[in-house]
Amino acid sequence: MRKAGRDLLSLALMDARNHTLHLFGQYQNALECVNFAVPLAATLNPPLWEMGHVAWFQERWIGRNLQRALGTRCDPAQARLASMEPNADRWWDSDQVPHDTRWTLDLPDMAGCRAYLLDTLESTLDLLEKAGDDDAALYFYRLCLFHEDMHGEAFTYMAQALGLPLDKPLQKAFMPAPMVVREPMLVPATTWNMGSASGAGSGFAFDNEKAVHAVSIPEFEIDAQAVTWAQYVEFVADGGYDRQAFWHPEGWQWLQAQAAGEGRRGPRYVEQIGIGSGAVIQTRFGQPMRMQGNQPAMHLSWWEADAWCRWAGRRLPAEVEWEVAAHTAARRGFRWGDVWEWMGTTFRPYPGFVADPYQAYSQPWFGSHKVLRGASFATRARMKHPNFRNFYPPERDDMFCGFRSCAL
Repeated sequence: MRKAGRDLLSLALMDARNHTLHLFGQYQNALECVNFAVPLAATLNPPLWEMGHVAWFQERWIGRNLQRALGTRCDPAQARLASMEPNADRWWDSDQVPHDTRWTLDLPDMAGCRAYLLDTLESTLDLLEKAGDDDAALYFYRLCLFHEDMHGEAFTYMAQALGLPLDKPLQKAFMPAPMVVREPMLVPATTWNMGSASGAGSGFAFDNEKAVHAVSIPEFEIDAQAVTWAQYVEFVADGGYDRQAFWHPEGWQWLQAQAAGEGRRGPRYVEQIGIGSGAVIQTRFGQPMRMQGNQPAMHLSWWEADAWCRWAGRRLPAEVEWEVAAHTAARRGFRWGDVWEWMGTTFRPYPGFVADPYQAYSQPWFGSHKVLRGASFATRARMKHPNFRNFYPPERDDMFCGFRSCAL
């Protein structure tokens, strides 16, 4: 999809919008009776705000953007055309609307938000028909597609946080599959060209993936798959949540705050860990479910992933190690895409970084966030790419996130 032409992009944009509407239907079933009210929380957005923002972003960068054909050469400070919704910027501009104020906005009702979604897509598809075929001309269409896919996943982990029930096909789709557990693998020393290429004919890349740069890597050992529940239960059974020696000092402070607030002694949404039996009961979209031992451990913060590694005498992978393994070791059994995987790496720009027009995407978060690589079961297939860098603060555990480890 990073090199998709107009016809494929048109189909994908329609598919993304249908997926957004289908996911919102889950919220409608559960929350329409309370006017879509949800608690004010740092990891949530009001559902009507989230839905409108998806449409706003697409209209801002395509329908209202007179320089859309310039791709990354577009001036983000340029004057824009007026929105088809006069209040769109006041409601849905995420750079200008502080998070906690989104609960007090006079947002349109569900029918109004749905109409805005449909109208903006129609405008986008009309403009796409007239667009050029080169990477610059298609850049914003690809960006808006991936942006909507990201928010589709956000709708999913927000539903998990709220305990919303899903229809059976989604419930089945949004469950991590059991894995064949393989021994860790050795990856030979190499010099790796890390990152994604830019320039004519190279397709789409996010700004934080650029520019390509060579990195020399010594031989390393890395897990063939994400750490499983069976492996994580051993850490819990060994007093992992009670022994400060396993934790980064900031991680221990985070854990004590969680323990004081909710009595936490395990990953998020876990209701029960059977130390003797190894059974894990984790709430999945409002329903307690028994996790299998060979499923990836999930809803873990970076602090928990780091503590497990310290306990096990291992470490989290460097980004470059994960990227090399994903590109070169798949035929040897390297498996990814079950859960987002925390890296040992802090989110920083690559050498030669230049922010793309959507300047708020990467640049504000360098130095404060940790990197996650891979994808989860809730990630749309077209989003999955071994060079993609996801990033969140180390305390976040509401996403579908786990980890794997490397030998010291």
